[in-house]
Amino acid sequence: MVTRREWLRAALGGSAAALVTGVMPAFGGEAPIAITVYKTPSCGCCAKWVTHLRANGFDVTTRDMDDLSEVKATFGIPTALRSCHTATVGAYAIEGHVPASVIHRMLRERPKIAGLAAPGMPAGSPGMEMPGEPAGHFDVIAFERTGATHVYAKV
Repeated sequence: MVTRREWLRAALGGSAAALVTGVMPAFGGEAPIAITVYKTPSCGCCAKWVTHLRANGFDVTTRDMDDLSEVKATFGIPTALRSCHTATVGAYAIEGHVPASVIHRMLRERPKIAGLAAPGMPAGSPGMEMPGEPAGHFDVIAFERTGATHVYAKV
């Protein structure tokens, strides 16, 4: 079970000052952005996504759990958008294999949404690459606590 205190700690992480001032550091030599990833211990694609985040300017804390259903409910992930792992960065939830570049864009733009999702496990998304196969195209969906959704990025 994720307590509100743990969620706030993860949400504020190393970027508390950035959240207060409204300025998020850009990737490229600046301080890494704290993100917490909730995943199952044996998920290989989740581990690859964590590697992708670290390579793209995120300071990743992982929380291995056997059951993520309560985490997904706590962070308001719509059932239709759920995937294999959930993350929190700043005040946002990230569901599934959302590319780091799209997360960086969201942190720069600061839209009034609850988070982003790459529903299912899109082939070619970070962590789901297949050797010798071209990257697939997929939509990254923005979701609100009300359940409203819209396409945030086409990847």
